[in-house]
Amino acid sequence: MLVVVCPGQGAQSPGMLAPWLEVPGVAPALHRAAEVTGVDLVRHGTTSDADTIRDTAVAQPLLVASALASLRAVLGAFEPTSGWTGATAGRLGGVGGHSVGELAALAISGVVSDDEALRLVAVRGAAMARAAAAGPTTGMSAVLGGDPQEVLAAIARHGLVAANVNGGGQVVAAGPLDRLAALAADPPAKARIIALQVAGAFHTDVMAPAVADLQAAADQVVPADPTTPLLSNADGELVSSGADALARVVAQVARPVRWDLCQQTMAEQGVTGLLEVAPGGVLTGLARRTLPGVETVALKSPADLDAARDLVLRHAAPTAKEQQ
Repeated sequence: MLVVVCPGQGAQSPGMLAPWLEVPGVAPALHRAAEVTGVDLVRHGTTSDADTIRDTAVAQPLLVASALASLRAVLGAFEPTSGWTGATAGRLGGVGGHSVGELAALAISGVVSDDEALRLVAVRGAAMARAAAAGPTTGMSAVLGGDPQEVLAAIARHGLVAANVNGGGQVVAAGPLDRLAALAADPPAKARIIALQVAGAFHTDVMAPAVADLQAAADQVVPADPTTPLLSNADGELVSSGADALARVVAQVARPVRWDLCQQTMAEQGVTGLLEVAPGGVLTGLARRTLPGVETVALKSPADLDAARDLVLRHAAPTAKEQQ
């Protein structure tokens, strides 16, 4: 059983798309995504510096476009404006995305089209950037290691929010930068603090104004029920209703991400292989610590395509053609 996972904000890095442009089908897909989002994704993915792509309005469309294009490269599914049903329905044991990665997961599962996911992420990124700029400067820091209860207590003691509970000994604290600095100066025992490359306290009440903007955009979409089991960040549950899935993604902007529960569901469902689409690395790292025995591949560059295709062949359900 294969699950596909899509990374969230903070996974981006300067120049990350440059090698992908040489892969057949990827450049046209990214140029189309740029037209849909109104963001120059090719430039930002090749020549923009770290500060530029840290901008939420840039990072989020960049991540969703990268996720979709890289999975299409794995599956050879580059028909113009094609949906995912033929490439994924019945083959994947599940699909999920971390934070903004949920919008890519919605498209892969068939709830929305690629273009609809890209339009929604453009609204989401811009709205969250405005929300972050409207109040005190905020951010997020990963707390790695330590006793889980002590970590949560320390985050609360400093007036911060556990915005991402990721499993594998990782919790992300969010809030004002001065409080994050105080946490870093007084970390929980046996834990270390790493500031994340994000521009706001995502998945907290700071983002409440962005929820209304994203809801207005979502109201223009008619979602379909997923054709591939879809994991929800809200509680790790598998969602069978397209309307419910879209509503959850809208609300999640201002609510904590429970990736630990998503991984718990993967284990309960008997997942044997996990493919993290580009820019991969973070979610496979978590999986190695929390899903022992599950084979993982992270799409960090096109050099990983052969390994990804091999993983799909060995862990995904075969197509009718492959069964012949």
